[in-house]
Amino acid sequence: MTSGPGGGPRPEESTAESAAAEEARVRRFAEVWSRAVHPVTATAMTPAEFEERLVPLAARLSAALRSEPFDTAPAYEVGAALVDVQCTEPEALPAILGAIDSHLVPYCPPAAATAGPMTEPMAEDEARARCTRLQHALAAGFVRELRERERDQHEAVSRAAEAARTAAERALHASEAKFQAVFEGAVIGVGICGLDGEILVVNDAMARMFGGMDFFRPGRNVNEFVHPDDAPGVHETYRELVTGRRDHFRIEKPHYRDDGSVLWTNLTVTLLRDSAGAPQYQLTLAEDVTEHRLLRERLRYEATHDELTGLPNRTLFLERLDKVLAGEAGAERFGVCYLDLDGFKSVNDSLGHIAGDRLLKAVADRLQDCAASPDELIARVGGDEFLALVTGPTAQQDGTALARRMLAALEEPVRVDGRELLVRASIGVVDGPADEIGRAEVLRSADITMYRAKAAGGNRYELADADSNARVIARHSLTNGLPAALERGEFFIEYQPLVRLADGTVRGAEALVRWLHPKHGVLGPDQFIPLAEDTGLIVPLGRWVLEQAARQARDWQDAAEDDTDPLRVNVNLSPCQLSHPSLVSDTVAVLENAGLCPSALCLEVTENDLIGVDEDALRPLRQLADLGVDIALDDFGTGYSNLSYLRRLPVSTLKLDRSFTRGMQRAPIDPVDVKIVEGIVSLAHTLDLAVTVEGVETAVQAECLRGLGCDTAQGWYYARPGPPERLHTLALADAS
Repeated sequence: MTSGPGGGPRPEESTAESAAAEEARVRRFAEVWSRAVHPVTATAMTPAEFEERLVPLAARLSAALRSEPFDTAPAYEVGAALVDVQCTEPEALPAILGAIDSHLVPYCPPAAATAGPMTEPMAEDEARARCTRLQHALAAGFVRELRERERDQHEAVSRAAEAARTAAERALHASEAKFQAVFEGAVIGVGICGLDGEILVVNDAMARMFGGMDFFRPGRNVNEFVHPDDAPGVHETYRELVTGRRDHFRIEKPHYRDDGSVLWTNLTVTLLRDSAGAPQYQLTLAEDVTEHRLLRERLRYEATHDELTGLPNRTLFLERLDKVLAGEAGAERFGVCYLDLDGFKSVNDSLGHIAGDRLLKAVADRLQDCAASPDELIARVGGDEFLALVTGPTAQQDGTALARRMLAALEEPVRVDGRELLVRASIGVVDGPADEIGRAEVLRSADITMYRAKAAGGNRYELADADSNARVIARHSLTNGLPAALERGEFFIEYQPLVRLADGTVRGAEALVRWLHPKHGVLGPDQFIPLAEDTGLIVPLGRWVLEQAARQARDWQDAAEDDTDPLRVNVNLSPCQLSHPSLVSDTVAVLENAGLCPSALCLEVTENDLIGVDEDALRPLRQLADLGVDIALDDFGTGYSNLSYLRRLPVSTLKLDRSFTRGMQRAPIDPVDVKIVEGIVSLAHTLDLAVTVEGVETAVQAECLRGLGCDTAQGWYYARPGPPERLHTLALADAS
């Protein structure tokens, strides 16, 4: 081998070697694929010939697996090509998909074909996900091609049937000899019956379908050929034909053979009339479609049942639910149970997906045993989620009873790989009249109710409640509207004064964000801040509040007289903001852009957010405190209320929770509250911390807190939150 300038193989040689390696991998996969599929095909090819036909198909699957962007179209075409090589037996498709699922990624790994000095190998999860999507596309192409082939065959049979019918009529009218030739030579089953249904004659092809000529013994009548799976109305249609009101009809009909086996046929029945037009005979043309029927049933089963557990899947469940809700199932009421396993993810994470799958199988078996009647359907609809459907006049009670049975069935630990695993589940139960509610509303209500059960601790069931659903839907609506609200400028800030108790002067204000919702009006922070925290929007929203508050504080300073102390603005920080890496840099940038001194800003952090945090989490606050920004500990007293940990926190102010001062609003003042506040103030001042009191609403309360040594206060006694210009007016009035 020659070397390139860097001492390695030349690029063209490396490419050739890579191509050769890829071809070898493809051939190995094709060999394994052929061994799995050839025994269940109808092909006349030898195994070696069949393998050669699979090589280019394997190459297309391998290329599609690593295609960028990913494209499943080649797999769809491969599915169609497999029908062309006679892979049409009912067992063929499962064997095809099973071989791809087990061997495509190991034999043709995307990492082997795409990894290079400038590319990252494809992750195993991504490769498996692509392989699954390729299987779905291949199955779709396979089924489409098979249906088209079946349709073509049906058309050919129809043409042959029409030719046979025409020939039969001509033969009856012209020559018995000619008719007999056509009759005996037809490749499809042909029979002639009287108008009373007595079978007069059948050809050899018809006899072979039914197991021999003995089946058509003398006196046999077509009215005997009744099967439980006959299409509705078939017998009425037959009566119309023999009475001359219909000339022909075509149906797919099952028949019992003498040995008990079932024959499925495509029947075309035509009324033969005499030269005067009067009904005379019935001509029946039959095609054996048993194998196609079995294949369709197998494909239908695979499409409507969960591969892992064998339970009905989402598709079948929704089909059944839609029929019930449309009133087609004859049910007066329905009930749906939505079950989700509690903590199942931890099983997969700790024990692996194989153990998780075994657990799901065991859970599915137990849940299936809970079905008390054929009207109760239990399906696995994804992951660790199961849905159950009950119908009937007592569906409400039956749904609740089923939920209890399912929880009871999961009480005993499940043994997996030598371990006993405790299984818990949360269930939401919905019921209602069968024709008054839609599918989407049923599933949404069941989902909401199930999560209420989880929020209540899990391992329980909850019944759907319209008010609870409405609250969740409204919450979801608000969550979806948050991003656009920030872009459209629907948020605004009100300011509540902070008053110095010693002299009653306004020393600053707390910035409180509001949402002017186009539908719901003005919303307080308690209605949307938790949603913003859940979605991560609290970070850009919090920065916006900080920017607006800093600019307002600067405006207050510019409007104040030179000899007055500058007004300070307090801004709340959420836990997400506190842990955000850009907190310090964002705050510094906001102060610089507004031209605001750091000492004019106070950031409020709730006590619960700082309990038990390590030094790394406190570092951003220390950095801000070192810059001169005040840090206030908000809602003090709602946590552990342990003053000893305050010594290591970079805080300068305690904001005492209003629950400690409610007993001081009116005389007589609660002496216990007085002692508690007095002790907190004394210890805080010992630690050189200022004390601010929230929720001051009366003059009695304000005077008591002033006497206890509290530094500042805020509340409705002084002013409700309002526009920024009102605060400046209050400050000027106090100064005068």
